[in-house]
Amino acid sequence: MRTKILQMLRQTENGEFISGQGLCSELGVSRTAVWKAIKQLKEAGYEIEAVQNRGYRLISVPDILSKEEVESRLRTRWMGHPVYYFHEIDSTNTQAKRIADQKAQREGHGAVVVADMQSSGRGRRGRGWNSPHGTGIFFTVLLKPEIDPSNASMLTLVKALATVKGIRELTGLDARIKWPNDIVVNGKKIVGILTEMSAQVDYVNHIVVGTGINVHQTEFPEAIAQTATSLDLELQRAGKEIVVSRARLLGEVLGQFENYYETYLQTQDLSACAEEYNSLLVNCNSHVRVLDPLGEFEGQALGIDCRGELMVEREGRVARVSSGEVSVRGIYGYV
Repeated sequence: MRTKILQMLRQTENGEFISGQGLCSELGVSRTAVWKAIKQLKEAGYEIEAVQNRGYRLISVPDILSKEEVESRLRTRWMGHPVYYFHEIDSTNTQAKRIADQKAQREGHGAVVVADMQSSGRGRRGRGWNSPHGTGIFFTVLLKPEIDPSNASMLTLVKALATVKGIRELTGLDARIKWPNDIVVNGKKIVGILTEMSAQVDYVNHIVVGTGINVHQTEFPEAIAQTATSLDLELQRAGKEIVVSRARLLGEVLGQFENYYETYLQTQDLSACAEEYNSLLVNCNSHVRVLDPLGEFEGQALGIDCRGELMVEREGRVARVSSGEVSVRGIYGYV
């Protein structure tokens, strides 16, 4: 009920009131039930004005990641239905896999696990992901698609495209993709994405796509201080007076992901997204170093193909680089 009340109050953020009777009628509950729900929202930090004979209106919203706040920001058809919220958890990817294992074969598709803090957040190759309270957005989407397992890795790039679009839409920052799935602003990493799959030879059991977005961090551990940044730091640097709502940004990213995911499903590749992805690819047309366990090499990055492989021109021919154990770096640094 609190989710629905927040949605209705947001429709009147232009200063209009919504009557208590209107809320009662829409929700099918008593005035007392509405009053209790409003009281709980106020206790959570929402500033809601109540005026006799006029009703309620939303004055200000705290930057919190509650189940109700996230759900009230969603404009999706199936993505994020339901939302599982945790104040603190080991890892949203781990929890999403637990949920997948508990559900029937195709149940749980589109569920989103969100945490305010992760005690064991992970990045690629088992690296830790710093996930303190009140600073970032840490969430995982659970998918159970009927696709060939060989096509699943491309979903990481789909998620990167959706995330960079969401950030650009909400903040106006020139966020870009560092192949295959890191999001960078001014050459520093602001988002990490980790995709994990459970599959059989010809069948996907489930895929979890985890994402960590640095929002309010002002400092980072020494090991990543030179390569990491946050939305707040970059907005300050750009002179933009924007206060980022984590729940609103999450809603925007999930909406973008739903749209790009459905486009991907039509072909099970990136043929419809590659051009847009390449337009946002910070590596594109740059001299890069490919860190391949089989042998490093340098070349000119040309962008991705429809399989999400990075095309790199070297010595007069084009090599196609797959993600996995391969990393790509700029010649003089991270980007």
